[in-house]
Amino acid sequence: MKELVVISGKGGTGKTSITAAFAFLAKSMVLCDADVDAADLHLLMSPGIIERHDFQGGNKAVINEEKCTQCGLCRDLCKWDAIDEEFHVLPLDCEGCGVCVYFCPEKAIDFPIQTCGEWFISDTRFGPMVHARLGIAEENSGKLVAVVRQQAKKLAEEKKLDLILTDGPPGVGCPVIASIGGAGAVLIVVEPTLSGKHDMIRVAELAEHFNVPAMICVNKFDLNPEETVVIEDEARKRNLQILARIPFDPVFTKAMVQGKTIFEYDPRSEASESVQGIWEIVVDKLGTIGS
Repeated sequence: MKELVVISGKGGTGKTSITAAFAFLAKSMVLCDADVDAADLHLLMSPGIIERHDFQGGNKAVINEEKCTQCGLCRDLCKWDAIDEEFHVLPLDCEGCGVCVYFCPEKAIDFPIQTCGEWFISDTRFGPMVHARLGIAEENSGKLVAVVRQQAKKLAEEKKLDLILTDGPPGVGCPVIASIGGAGAVLIVVEPTLSGKHDMIRVAELAEHFNVPAMICVNKFDLNPEETVVIEDEARKRNLQILARIPFDPVFTKAMVQGKTIFEYDPRSEASESVQGIWEIVVDKLGTIGS
């Protein structure tokens, strides 16, 4: 079983549209949306939910009014100012550090685990999909990403599918770390800008740290050909495999508006031809991993 994770150093680079296009081209795979903070792959996949599960992660302090003597120690210790004058915990301000729980002389503060999101197993027109939704203002997205990937692997094993196709989160934080560890390869989608180059470098260094083979493709390369060349030169210095360039093509947006992949909307577009070529290289790369 191999897992390809499509990532980028920031949002809006087109990685979700490219992942959806790959789903159209793949023969047998499990789709995994690891971008739990701002999931949007479902907008193109129109999944039908088969299973729904609560996700629990992190704790929040709750003051037991019957035991509390209002000594004020918890308020003095809380560096988040999460306890008001009436000794009620403000859930959105509480960071779950547990200091108030540990030092309360009356043991009047409970510390229950929180339900902060949901994860789903769904069916799509391209195959099974595991995805999730983190609650508003909730944290622990790294843990939820790990759960989603674990369930995708379990589902692939059950259905005897040999590929997991993961739409990773943007950035380089905990969710990205949780999305690429143990993956077969990552595809970094880069925009031809100065910030795009720096985003690529950060993500590439992260992939290198976890010993995950990385490839890059430059999306909308023709909007800034000079910067595209600079990015590809930097990629070569870092031994990143450079795949085909993707031109700027309104087909991405038009397909998205209709909830389709670019191949369903216009298989003969320039973007579709470029993504087709990238997929063929990716399949060859995945085939050599571990062999």
